[in-house]
Amino acid sequence: MNTSPTLGNRIMAWSADLATHTDHPGTLTCAYMTPAHRAVAAQLDTWMRASGFDEVRHDAVGNVIGVYRADPAAAQPRIVSTGSHYDTVRDGGKYDGRLGILLPMAIVADLHAQGRRLPYDLEVVAFSEEEGLRFGSTFLGSSAYIGRFDDTALEKTDADGISMRAAIAAAGLDPAQSTHCATDVARIKHYFEVHIEQGPVLLDRGLPLGIVTAINGGVRRILTLTGLASHAGTTPMDMRHDAACAAAEIILYVEQRCASVPGLVGTVGTLQVLNASVNVVPGACRLSLDLRAPQDPMRDAALADIEARIEAICQRRGVRCETDEVMRKTASACAPAEQALWAKAVAAHGAEVYELPSGAGHDAMMVGQAASMSMLFVRCGNGGISHNPLEIITAEDAQLAAQVTASFLQELAVSI
Repeated sequence: MNTSPTLGNRIMAWSADLATHTDHPGTLTCAYMTPAHRAVAAQLDTWMRASGFDEVRHDAVGNVIGVYRADPAAAQPRIVSTGSHYDTVRDGGKYDGRLGILLPMAIVADLHAQGRRLPYDLEVVAFSEEEGLRFGSTFLGSSAYIGRFDDTALEKTDADGISMRAAIAAAGLDPAQSTHCATDVARIKHYFEVHIEQGPVLLDRGLPLGIVTAINGGVRRILTLTGLASHAGTTPMDMRHDAACAAAEIILYVEQRCASVPGLVGTVGTLQVLNASVNVVPGACRLSLDLRAPQDPMRDAALADIEARIEAICQRRGVRCETDEVMRKTASACAPAEQALWAKAVAAHGAEVYELPSGAGHDAMMVGQAASMSMLFVRCGNGGISHNPLEIITAEDAQLAAQVTASFLQELAVSI
C-alpha cells in the first residue's frame, strides 16, 4: 500500500518554492506590495490555475482568490471560504499563513484530478497582508475581502515615505477600488483556516492536530511609572520611590495572576528604565502589558485585578502610573457546529481530538465578523517556534491535516 504523503510533499515543496521570493536574500521577508510579494502572488495564481480552479482573480488590495465551482447540480450554491496570508514578518518562517493557502490548493488539485465537485463554491483566498510589516496595517487583505477595508490606511507610509496608495498603484492595482472588492459575503456559508499552531502545546502533547475553540481577545497597554530619581548611595531603602522596583512587583503579579487561570496569558514584553544610571535610584520606567484570553470576561477580570494591584503597589511606593491603551480586540469564538465537524473528521483519521484556544490573531478573526468561522491547528516542530526561520512542520502532519480537511469539506457538504 502506498503510504507516501503525496499531498504533504506537494505542500512542503510549494512552501519551499515560495520562500525563494524574499525582500532580503538569505532571509524570508515578504512585505506588502514589494517585488517579492508580487512574485508570490503571481506564483500562487499559476499554481491555482494548474490545480484546476475554475476562476482566479486578483482584487484591488492584492488578494489572490481561487474559485472551485460547485457541482452543476447544486442550485444556488453557497460559498465555503478558506485561506490565510502570504506576507511574512521580517526573517520569518515558510509555513505561517502560507500553509492555510497551499493545503486547500492541494485538496482542490486532488478533487480536480478525480473529477469531483462539492455542492458549494470553494473559495481559497491568499490574503495579501496580515502581519503589518510595511505599513502597520494588520488584516488588510481579509478586511477588504469582507468589504470592511478602512481606506484611511491608504495614506499610511512606509519607512521610505512611500504611501500604501502609491505602493498599490505601482503594483498595477487600483487603490480606489480597495473598498469595493468584497466577495459575495451574503453567500458565505462558512470560513475556515488551517494554520500552524505557532506554539508548543501540540508538540508537547505529541499531537499532530488541534481544533481551535476561540481566538483570544487581547488588551495591550503601555505603563509609565514615575517615582523619584535619587542618589543610590545616600537615599535610605525605606525612603526611596523606586520605579523599577514597582515595575518588578507588577511583572511578578501579572505572572502570578495569569498563571492561575487556564487559557489566560499575560506578558510584559518590554521594560525600560528611563534615563538609567548605575548610581541612581530609578526615577521612571516604561513597560508593556499584553493580556489575552479566549473569553473577554476572563481577560477583563484579570485586567481589573492587575489594575487594582498596580494602584496598591504605586501608592505604597510613592510612584505614579500613567496608562495608555494601544490595542483592544474582542475574543472570536469558533462556530460550535463546525468544531463538531472538525472533531468528527479528526477522529475518522485515527487522531486524538484535542481542543485549544489560539493565542495569536488570525485572518479568521476578521472574516468571522461576516460569517461563521473555525480553525484547525497543525503541530510545529523545533519547540513550537514561529515567526522565525526555524519554524517547521512535517510532510506527514501536512498530509494528515489535508486528509482531515478534505473530510471536513465532505461533512460540510452534508450539512448544507
